[in-house]
Amino acid sequence: MAQHRLGFWQRFAVMLVVPVMTVWTKRTWLGMEKLPKSGGVILVPNHVSHFDPLVVAHYIYKAGRWPRFLGKASIWRVPVIGPLLVRTKQVPVERGSVEAVKSLETLVQALNEGGAVVIYPEGTTTRSPDLWPMRGKTGAARLALLTGAPVIPIANWGAQTVFDPRTNKLKATRAAVTVTTGDPVDLSRWSGAEPTRQVLDEMTEKIMLDVRDLLGTIRDGEPPALYDRPARRASTSEDAS
Repeated sequence: MAQHRLGFWQRFAVMLVVPVMTVWTKRTWLGMEKLPKSGGVILVPNHVSHFDPLVVAHYIYKAGRWPRFLGKASIWRVPVIGPLLVRTKQVPVERGSVEAVKSLETLVQALNEGGAVVIYPEGTTTRSPDLWPMRGKTGAARLALLTGAPVIPIANWGAQTVFDPRTNKLKATRAAVTVTTGDPVDLSRWSGAEPTRQVLDEMTEKIMLDVRDLLGTIRDGEPPALYDRPARRASTSEDAS
């Protein structure tokens, strides 16, 4: 990525984060050639740890793209961190609010401008006891239907050794992390379809199965069926997250 294409705050974030990640992680980066070098693209990683957004962002940046993450709006209200996220073009979403629609419009605009949008389709760290992917939410599928942008699966593993969501324990030891990119998800079957619940669910299932299978290439063992997320109260913003 040409440095002159980045704004001041983006360069500041790079200077802040990349040296730390270089020391903190021992990286195995695979499949970078499959991440498009230009044009709007929807990147869909699995989510094993609160640490893996930094791992995935480092990988995407080194692959030559600037990642624009969709995240909970509450993070944007944290002093210092919130303003930095705004200035580095990350996208907040207010769950259970009409603001979720505005977030979707922002993402559409970002894709139309050729941005690399990162959406965790699981919406949160996986609840699977073995950290395999859960069934996803439909935001990435809806965005793909609206824009026609390719959906690219990303699998990561190892971030849970820094922060394990099952135990909520943080370790400061250097972590071996692996990230890989897969082929675009084949969503041609639904091209031009209306965004009905059935269509979005089917597309999301295909997206998550591709992410799961890609994760299986960097983990030992056969990927299991997608984990059924624990029951929770219905959310009016589910489709936007």
